[in-house]
Amino acid sequence: MTPAETNSRPAQRFQRAFRLTHPREFRRVFAEPKRTVRPGYVVLYRPNGLDTARLGLAISKKCARRAVDRNRLKRIARESFRRNRQRLPCIDVVVLCSRGATTMSSQRLTETLEQAWATIRKSPCVDS
Repeated sequence: MTPAETNSRPAQRFQRAFRLTHPREFRRVFAEPKRTVRPGYVVLYRPNGLDTARLGLAISKKCARRAVDRNRLKRIARESFRRNRQRLPCIDVVVLCSRGATTMSSQRLTETLEQAWATIRKSPCVDS
């Protein structure tokens, strides 16, 4: 790996500062969420009072029975969030899957999340 590749890699990581890591952070979002529902995903969000958006994932076995399916849904959500985080307001986001998500293509799931991020950016109820 060249030095240029080494230097660019940390910026591509999904850093801990951009994740919901404690149960209380998830409970806070679940307590009074704003929501956007799209095929494949339900996105709950709430202003966080910080200087960046953070992501939490709650992909259940009820929605995606196989671990490989849950991992794919989480990977797609993390990547989409990572690409859009800079343009999102300062919110905490929890992404849930909905029925039928496992049968959708990765491209369609990514498009669904792109639509959700656009809706959140336009939302008047989020303090930017």
